[in-house]
Amino acid sequence: MLIHPQFDPVAIHLGPLAIHWYGLMYLVGFMCFIWLGNVRIKAGHSFMTPKLLDDLLMYGVLGVVIGGRLGEVLFYQPGYYLAHPAEILMVWKGGMSFHGGFLGVLFAMWLFARRHGQTFWQITDFIAPLVPLGLAAGRVGNFINGELWGRVTRADAPWAMVFPQARIDDMHWVQQHPELLQTYLTLGGLPRHMSQLYQFALEGIALFVILWFYSAKPRASGRVSAVFLMGYGAFRFCAEFFRTPDAGIFGQSYAISMGQWLSLPMIAIGILVYIWAGRHKAS
Repeated sequence: MLIHPQFDPVAIHLGPLAIHWYGLMYLVGFMCFIWLGNVRIKAGHSFMTPKLLDDLLMYGVLGVVIGGRLGEVLFYQPGYYLAHPAEILMVWKGGMSFHGGFLGVLFAMWLFARRHGQTFWQITDFIAPLVPLGLAAGRVGNFINGELWGRVTRADAPWAMVFPQARIDDMHWVQQHPELLQTYLTLGGLPRHMSQLYQFALEGIALFVILWFYSAKPRASGRVSAVFLMGYGAFRFCAEFFRTPDAGIFGQSYAISMGQWLSLPMIAIGILVYIWAGRHKAS
């Protein structure tokens, strides 16, 4: 049976300054964005320049951080943050919603496009293949922190892991399923899916490969963005079956999780954009 290694969430201690793994993973994501963006620029697939790419990153960072935090507050834990408003600004403790960050980035890209005289789809088609590796880095950060653990699974499953951080959830689960009491006592917790790593593989690596190769050839404006929407939405929807659902604004009484509710519109919009974009010439 695998036990979560209980990594120190602080990667580097520099006296009073502490650099968290979660922050480092964001840094890795931004570095991947710049690196891959420059690769695409040199390959001649874009109107972008290295200087514009740096500006684009700054817009994206603001969109990710502000949108991601507000999404976490509004979509997933409104009650908690209403009771603890000072913690809204404590982004280093984790708690960033992808869907909130996604909306924040879309707004930032719209502003960037207006400022630089480009179309919205030109910008989003360019950044779509650059995003998944950043998402992968974020899921590694989730795993290091031992957060966003998966649903309870079989004790003899090779993918099962006990997350000590989930002890309270484990106790609640045992109350509802007393037949698992002996397993809980023996292992010191309940075996769970390593859903963070599932999402790393699907939303990160697999989506990156799909988008990178798809965008290597000229596509109609909007189609690369559409593939991102459909791909992320579908991968996230599937991964949620293995992840402990967040309560969100609807609670947990619904058949699908909050993450799945938020992914369904992405898939639907992606399909519509893909069909619409097919009416335009490849660029």
